[in-house]
Formats: sequence, structure tokens, C-alpha cells
Amino acid sequence: MRKWIWLMLLVLMTVAVLGSRGSTFFEQRPSPTIVERIPVITPEAQPSREVDITPQVSAEKLLNHIQKLNFQRYTTKERSLTRTYITTELQKFGWKPKLEKFSDGVNIFAERPGTNKAAKAILVAAHYDTVASSPGADDNASGVAVVLEVARLLGSRPRPRTLQLAFFDQEEAGLLGSQAFVSKTARLQNLGGAIVMDMVGYACYTSGCQKYPTGLPVTPPSDKGDFLAVVGDTEHLSLLNAFQNSQNIRSTALNKQESMPAVLTLPIPFKGLLTPDTLRSDHAPFWYQGVGAVLVTDTANLRTPHYHKPSDVPATIERSFFTGAAQIVVNATSALLEKDQVLETQPPS
Repeated sequence: MRKWIWLMLLVLMTVAVLGSRGSTFFEQRPSPTIVERIPVITPEAQPSREVDITPQVSAEKLLNHIQKLNFQRYTTKERSLTRTYITTELQKFGWKPKLEKFSDGVNIFAERPGTNKAAKAILVAAHYDTVASSPGADDNASGVAVVLEVARLLGSRPRPRTLQLAFFDQEEAGLLGSQAFVSKTARLQNLGGAIVMDMVGYACYTSGCQKYPTGLPVTPPSDKGDFLAVVGDTEHLSLLNAFQNSQNIRSTALNKQESMPAVLTLPIPFKGLLTPDTLRSDHAPFWYQGVGAVLVTDTANLRTPHYHKPSDVPATIERSFFTGAAQIVVNATSALLEKDQVLETQPPS
């Protein structure tokens, strides 16, 4: 009996050994992974999305400002009424304008701080007074209207640079408002550049209607008065360059954008000492203080027959040119506000 028991144990052990080896011999090798070759589709290159698309100016709002300012702005009372209109409009857009009195008048100033405190500010400015007997639609309700449109479009979102606005009094009396403005030297320390508008609403489309000052080397884009002139000092060419590139900036217009006029940029050396005709507006006091500034203009009496006359009325504003000029200013200002590098022209190394 014991013998059979041992025999049975031996058989069971043999079966167990063979069974364990069989599990290795007959083990199914894992089937090779089937890799389905899916063609790699390279996505088509998408056009780069611009971080900031410049908003579109409103021709209706621009022209409405000119209509509301359709009165002589020469006497103390008339200039006070003008200031009331400007400050009310700025407050509608969320700005907090300040009145800055000087001996002969009152400037209006407002600012929106940028996100980069080290980046110097950009000032956009225009004078609001007129000569006697002229309602000054072009000179200079057009400039005031553009500054107000800049306030409406560019003041809602913080940008790297601080945006400042100024409305100068008594330009027609000898640049008194802008001279008072730059006399506050502390404010100039954080000012990177100024954009000054003086008459930006008139165009003429007949050959020979545009004249040019003597002694100024100019290559006009046409023989008509259909371009926007931007006059800047050679020490701050970045300001002029912003206007040269201003027509290439996309806008948010859903419909077809009104065409913008050609831009003639004039770099002026020696702060205009050799070309006194380029010193006739509120940009000049900034040049004298070493601050970069550009004058944006339709060239005033070199083009328009209504200069300083009662006929300078809203009906003489050329809508398409004026709207395009305003868009150029908004585009250039927006581009400058997004940058934070020094705007002075670097000397050759």
C-alpha cells in the first residue's frame, strides 16, 4: 500500500513538472502591436494674430465735434464755453480732465497711466482757440476732434505707455498755451514724445493747389493737396516712423475702411532754425525743451483758402480726408503706446 502511495506521488509530481513546462512551451506570444499608419497632417499656417488691432474712428463723431464747435473761440467767454464742451466729452469717456491756468489762458490736461512705469508717456494735443471772426472748423476744431476721438478709442484699455491729452489755449496769440505747458519741467521728465494736430481736415484735388515753403527740400507725393504732412525733429525719428507705418495697421472696421491719405513725413534738423515755417505751431516749444514732437497738419495756408477767415466752416471740411487723417493719428498713437523703448534717435556708433 505504501508502495502505491509513493508511486502515485511520483506520477503526480511528473505531471506537475510537465504541466509547468508545457505552460511555457505553449504560451502564446503576445501578438505584435498593430500600428496603424495614420498620415501626419501638418496644420496650415495660420496668419499671425495681432495682439492689438487698432479701433476704427467714427466719421460721424468727428464731424459732430466740429459742428458743436462751430463758433468763434476767441474771447474769454467763448474759450470758456469751448473748455466746457471738451471737459464734458472727456468725462463721458471716463477721463478726469484738469484745468491748468496760466497768465493768459487755460489749458486742459488729462492722462491714463500705462502698465510700465518706466516707459515714458505719449502726449496727444491740439489748440482749441481761434483768431477773431473765424469759427475755425479746420483751425483747429479738426485737431480738437481728433484728440477727443483718441480719448474715446484708446483710453479704455491700459497699455505699456501712459497716454496724455492736452488742449492748448492761446496758440493763435503766439503758442502761449504750449509754452506754459512745457514750462513745467517736472512733467517733461516722463514725456517720451508729443503728437500735435493743427488743421487736419482740408484737402484739395486740383493740380497746383498745394504750395510749399521756400528753402524746404520736399518731395511731395502728388501735385495736389491730398496728403497729410507730419513734421518732426531729426532727434526723435521714431515718432516720424510711427506715422510712416500707420497705414499698415489693421483696424476693427467691419465694413470697408475709408481710404487714408498719403503721409509726407518731414524730418527737420537743427530744431527748425533753418526752416522757420516749420515752427508755427504748438510742437515747437517741445523741440526747444529737447522733447520729441511731431506736427500733423494739412499744411494750413499752403493749401486752404479759408485760413484765418470767416469761411473756415464745417462745410469746407473734406470728410474722407479728415476721417483718414484721424485714423492715421489713432494708428500711430496706438503703436507708440504699445512700445516701451526709448524714442530718441540713437547717434551712429
